[in-house]
Amino acid sequence: MSPLSRITHSEDETIEFGRRLARELPRRAVVLLTGNLGAGKTTLAKGIVSGLGAAAPEEVSSPTFTLIHEYGRGRVYHIDLYRLDTAEQVATLGLDEIFGRDALVLIEWGERFPQLMPADRIEIALRAEDDTRKITVSPVSS
Repeated sequence: MSPLSRITHSEDETIEFGRRLARELPRRAVVLLTGNLGAGKTTLAKGIVSGLGAAAPEEVSSPTFTLIHEYGRGRVYHIDLYRLDTAEQVATLGLDEIFGRDALVLIEWGERFPQLMPADRIEIALRAEDDTRKITVSPVSS
């Protein structure tokens, strides 16, 4: 996958970009969704999950309190590490096991624990400004 950037102007455009992006993502990968609160990470995840046929956008919600949501019978995992403070807390989630599955793993706030993330991954940075979102997709490898 090569790096790319897009600007979206609404929630619907962000979801639609996620749907298109889903066709470009590997079947098995770890994808970090980075950006400030309100940047659109969960909105983009809705589009990616929908684009993979694992759930409709309205069925995808932020896993802030549950920490992990599973869609499409294990085809997509959506993880949110915002509420966790230490690597020890994250380690209790069993991420290594999830990373080993034949699935796409979307992780919000994963940049807070870089030592626990695989060296080979995709990072999607979202930056919000008014009603627009700048979305930058970058593959990362060791």
